[in-house]
Amino acid sequence: MKTFRYALAPVIASVCFALPAMAEKLSLQELSGYLNSLGTVQADFVQDNDDGSSSQGVLTLKRPGRMRLSYGGVNDPLVLGSGGQVAVFDPGSNEPPQRFPMSKTPLSLILANNVDLTRAKMVVSHTEQNGDTIVRAQDPEHPEYGSIDLVFGDRPILKAWVINDESGGSTTVQLTKMRLGGTVRDADFNIRSEARRRGTPLE
Repeated sequence: MKTFRYALAPVIASVCFALPAMAEKLSLQELSGYLNSLGTVQADFVQDNDDGSSSQGVLTLKRPGRMRLSYGGVNDPLVLGSGGQVAVFDPGSNEPPQRFPMSKTPLSLILANNVDLTRAKMVVSHTEQNGDTIVRAQDPEHPEYGSIDLVFGDRPILKAWVINDESGGSTTVQLTKMRLGGTVRDADFNIRSEARRRGTPLE
């Protein structure tokens, strides 16, 4: 489970902006619209784990439903999300990747085809702090899957996320150098192809 948290330690941070004199939190409707407007997103990320360790890499999102967290080169740790699954590739193992239903991870909330933060019981808290809007969201039907804190700067722009898992641990991901749009191959998210390339084909 710790490997799963590391991999998903799955949110995004960008350039810091000057804070307004009297900041107000952004509405859930506006934030939902912003997330739904995102297509392809690429960014560098720094991940901080609750055990004090940290790592970095490149994040690619292709909404809806696809993500890629690359922690280094072509044979380094990798997390792929597509086809309703999340796969964690561990270069230190000769075993096939660990796989989990994406629906059981908080990241499914922002990779959904239609993000609706106004949905009943989805948002646990909605606050403003130092000019940022912070939303804690969970699956209304399965709060036991954990929650995700989404940190939005002004405009809005997604700056960071924190995955809070069912065991009480948390992982923070901050992104820089966010790039929107562009072309990303669907093959870059193919779990079966990546497992075959690494010599650990799926059963």
